[in-house]
Amino acid sequence: MTTDSTAAQSRATIGGRSRRYILVMLTLVYVINYLDRNILNILLPAIKAEFHLKDAALGLLSGTSFAILYATLGVPLAWLADRVNRRNVIAFSMVLFSAMTVVSGYAATFMQLVGARVGTGIGEAGTSPSVNSIISDLYEPKERAGALSFYAAGLNVGLLLAFFGGGYIEQAFGWRNAFLAAGIPGLIVALLFLFTVPEPRRGHIEKLQDAGSAPHLPETIRYLWSLRSFRFIAFGTAMSSFGGYAGTSFIPAFLSRTHHMSSAQIGVTLAVLFGVVGGIGTYSSGVIADWLGKHDVRWNMNVVALFILLSIPFYPFYFLASSLTVVLACAIIPTMNGAAYLAPSYAMVQSLVPLRMRAQAAAILLFILNIIGFGLGPVTVGAISDALTPSLGTDALRWALLSTVVTWLISAWCYWMAGRTLKSDLAKGTGPKASLVDVAA
Repeated sequence: MTTDSTAAQSRATIGGRSRRYILVMLTLVYVINYLDRNILNILLPAIKAEFHLKDAALGLLSGTSFAILYATLGVPLAWLADRVNRRNVIAFSMVLFSAMTVVSGYAATFMQLVGARVGTGIGEAGTSPSVNSIISDLYEPKERAGALSFYAAGLNVGLLLAFFGGGYIEQAFGWRNAFLAAGIPGLIVALLFLFTVPEPRRGHIEKLQDAGSAPHLPETIRYLWSLRSFRFIAFGTAMSSFGGYAGTSFIPAFLSRTHHMSSAQIGVTLAVLFGVVGGIGTYSSGVIADWLGKHDVRWNMNVVALFILLSIPFYPFYFLASSLTVVLACAIIPTMNGAAYLAPSYAMVQSLVPLRMRAQAAAILLFILNIIGFGLGPVTVGAISDALTPSLGTDALRWALLSTVVTWLISAWCYWMAGRTLKSDLAKGTGPKASLVDVAA
């Protein structure tokens, strides 16, 4: 065995575990994360009926109540993750959000359910920044988008389980038991993760020296905001997630009200769309970005813009067609491309910053994404639906959903603009190979 192959094998093994195993376990965390986060969406019609809620209240429950603390606490927890064992932060966060999902099943009032969702958001805040940081220590920049796309596809698997399992369990056993079924597996996976996943050395794959202390949060914010590409990436992800979270929150209700599908039918349909079709798009976007990015790094952002623009012509038919067959056919491309922005965006932000900024950088990106997209998307679409209901009746929700095309167009423009300065921002002396001394200077 040559010296190069021995070194490569060493970089691919961490604490006796292959990096593939670690990536699979991190992806499993994301699967459970999205299962617990989105099990609510398939249950919204039943919850609305039991608590006599309006669409704006459903948007508050499915988006804002979760997103505010999820986004806000992600930043201090990422600050902690840049300083301590990230594996432990992920495991304990997972225990919390899984437990709060179980608690959601026992809510006796709407406000108790809101409180439980807030608790779920607090728990989930500790996972993504640490996960992004660990993956960046396992995969080189040229293969990072592909690895992150594999991880991001856990989103689609989580949606598949949430919609398929949630729809069936709600129809057969009630919405409360669906929360229990979603929360209990996470407690088991958290223990498996804690005892089988090692903590990789920071800078492991890139052979970077992890010297000095992590920068303080204001320093990280100033540095990131000085990068024009980061500003456009951040706002682009916020606009993408605005449309994405509004869709995952209200498309089950749209199919129920407009096309009179049962909970089980909606669950199977959306499991295929979001879980299988969406997973193909989420994974392929990162792989394509890695492939084209080797020739020109700007393609990491241009790929996302292209994916979004290809989806736009299908939205009017998706939400306005009277034929269910046409609706489902036209849902394929938008659903396939709906989360295509995630892996390339995460990968480029991780490549823009030094080692001990990576968890904080991911958290700041997630803060902007979630406050604007998750916090405002569902509640805004719900409010538009309520405002249009007196004149449009059950058609109000389909027009409210169509309004998200505006945010998708804005996001495509942001990614194109991010690509224009990405190369120069990566080439700066304070890029991914910079020391903390350089950043402070």
